[in-house]
Amino acid sequence: MNATPSNKHFEITKDLLEHGFNVLTEKPFVPTVEEFDILEKTAKEHGCHMLIFQQSRFANYFVKVKEIIASGVLGRLAEVSIQFNGYARRWDWQCLLACNGGALANTGPHPLDQALNILNDYDHMPNVFCKMDKLNVFGDAEDYCKLILTSPGKPLIDLEISSADAYPLYTYKIQGSCGTLKGTMSHIDWKYFKPEEAPARENVPGPYYTTPEALPTYCGETLKWYEESWDGDPQAPFIAAVAEYYNQIYLLFTEGRPHDIQPKQVRQQIAITREAHRQNF
Repeated sequence: MNATPSNKHFEITKDLLEHGFNVLTEKPFVPTVEEFDILEKTAKEHGCHMLIFQQSRFANYFVKVKEIIASGVLGRLAEVSIQFNGYARRWDWQCLLACNGGALANTGPHPLDQALNILNDYDHMPNVFCKMDKLNVFGDAEDYCKLILTSPGKPLIDLEISSADAYPLYTYKIQGSCGTLKGTMSHIDWKYFKPEEAPARENVPGPYYTTPEALPTYCGETLKWYEESWDGDPQAPFIAAVAEYYNQIYLLFTEGRPHDIQPKQVRQQIAITREAHRQNF
């Protein structure tokens, strides 16, 4: 297991792979796709497993979000907003770009892995826009990051990581054609209507009115809403998710079952992070 400081990951993981060890490396894995490709090639040449610790894919709240999306009750998704926000000042080595520090490299692998899993298009690079800032960090790396990802036929991803938000509102907010989801790591609400129960509508191109006086009016109707909620253990992302990650390693070694966190998925994440840094530094 390689849990050394981020800027040591490449050289130590490479050395371990060259000596025939299976290696689990802490996130952020490596800062560039070039280094990633070297490590992947080294792992294949020596018949080793190259694993990256991305346990948040198995967090209970994210599993629930994926379940709700898959149910279809929210309809076609337009936007998935993710916020990993809080208020804090920081002055350690993770505030330095030379150490592969910053909000996107250190906190970002958790929500970015989730966002890319929702998009589920690992073979194509999404369009990337990123704005970073340094507000309460004592170093040259960012502590504020707004990352926008767009892909054809996919919902827009609005990912925010901020250490300057004293009023964080949610972890997830999803807008769909039939409803909305909003939630934290311990509580989720979602509200939706069933299209088959809604009145049939068609566009009215001319003046629109509903009163005997024939005065123009706004569109208005009463939909039958369904509201559901979920409560989860706020510690589960740090306990149950980690247990599932390691259980999958056990199954990989004992039964040959592939781990859900595939290297190429992390490679896409690294490419996006690199592009985000290119736009800001």
